[in-house]
Amino acid sequence: MTHALIVIDVQNDFCPGGALAVAGGDEIVAPINAMMDEFDAVILTQDWHPAAHSSFASSHTGKAPFEMIEMPYGPQVLWPDHCIQGSHGAAFHPALRTDGDLILRKGFRPAIDSYSAFFENDHKTPTGLKGYLDTRGIDRLTLVGLATDFCVHYSAVDAAKLGFDVTVLMKACKAIDMDGSRAAAENAMRASGVVLA
Repeated sequence: MTHALIVIDVQNDFCPGGALAVAGGDEIVAPINAMMDEFDAVILTQDWHPAAHSSFASSHTGKAPFEMIEMPYGPQVLWPDHCIQGSHGAAFHPALRTDGDLILRKGFRPAIDSYSAFFENDHKTPTGLKGYLDTRGIDRLTLVGLATDFCVHYSAVDAAKLGFDVTVLMKACKAIDMDGSRAAAENAMRASGVVLA
């Protein structure tokens, strides 16, 4: 069994001072760096939005960040502009090790958001990560990163549905926790067979 560490979206905009800061988001960088050498492969994901992305509140007249709207693929939270391609906010946290095996960019399609490292938010359009893992013979995944209740949650659930053995290492994740979203995400991950460690 080959074991990969998936490091989800540890980027400046999700750390303190960023456009969509997760409280304590920078506190997980050192623990993540310390564990990288324990895995057969390390994959880092990077939120990578074009300017005026459809998930940005600024792209919808009269809408504010954190409002919900209905998109062709389902409900969508509207976010502050964040992780715009090539910006400082989209860059990895400067202290994060980026010497992994693969950097996977997601959320680059203008009309659809992408929380999961495996699928866009339509739950159908693949990112290519499953193919990469299959080709490498990787069947066991440990997920860490930002944020527990969005990109980590959706990535973990999708990985479990795809047949991977999935653990989320909670000490190396931080949550946004909007209206109880952390507890709901944890319940959904457990229900999908994900181990929360």
